[in-house]
Amino acid sequence: MVSAQARRRQVTYARQRGVSSRRACALLSVARSTLGYESRLAAKDAPVVAAMRELSAQYPRFGYRRIHVFLGRRGHEMSTDRAHRLWRQEGLQVPRKRPRRRISTGRPRPLLPVRINHVWTYDFVFDGCANGQQLKCLTVVDEYSRDCLAIDVAGSIRSGRVIEILARLVSIHGAPQYLRSDHGPEFVATALLRWLSTANIETALIEPGKPWQNGLGESFNGKFRDECLSMEWFRNRTDAKIVIEAWRRHYNEVRPHSSLGNLTPAEFKKAVSSTRPEQVILQV
Repeated sequence: MVSAQARRRQVTYARQRGVSSRRACALLSVARSTLGYESRLAAKDAPVVAAMRELSAQYPRFGYRRIHVFLGRRGHEMSTDRAHRLWRQEGLQVPRKRPRRRISTGRPRPLLPVRINHVWTYDFVFDGCANGQQLKCLTVVDEYSRDCLAIDVAGSIRSGRVIEILARLVSIHGAPQYLRSDHGPEFVATALLRWLSTANIETALIEPGKPWQNGLGESFNGKFRDECLSMEWFRNRTDAKIVIEAWRRHYNEVRPHSSLGNLTPAEFKKAVSSTRPEQVILQV
């Protein structure tokens, strides 16, 4: 069915073509008294649309659901349906990502985390700079709180540097019970395994060719590439370190996470510290 607003536009078009108002209204089933009607909805939505456009430009890889959370933080409380209607109305669509190879997502992930510092996952992500320098990024994430503990950026990261980064994180956050990773040479090096044994940290190596066993790490790396590496232009390695660290802080302190009930990892950790973990999980 054609909306009343669309039919009024058709009446206007018919009048421009020489048809009288009475005749056009009769043909299009429009009441003549409504021809001068001006919707108040556009004026009501104007502040929300302006904020939505601003946030969409600031976060071009976020869809309407995450933008809806940011709008609520600014005081624009609304339903998800209204946010979706305005998002579609303004044509604010997220560019489609390239199709990825499908992996088995129905299988349970081994060793599910049950508390903060239970399981950390770490992996490498690679990129490059405009001056030709290569980037090798070591990401370390707490699987329970989704907190990105560190993203170390360098040209080369070997097992010795991995040990230094882990030792620093353990001194700040405490030691995890397990470290999840693939069988990369940096993660199975004798020096690293010896250090983990000394620190009483167990390894949770995934099976070769089964990235679904490290689903959270793969998910984080995808977000890191989609929202940071693919969006930024790094002049050199120093510039990359600054930009990536700023993104890591934004990820932990500003970006809402649907898996945490639209809380940030920092907010989630505070909630866990103030109540029992199982109560927080029920809320999300």
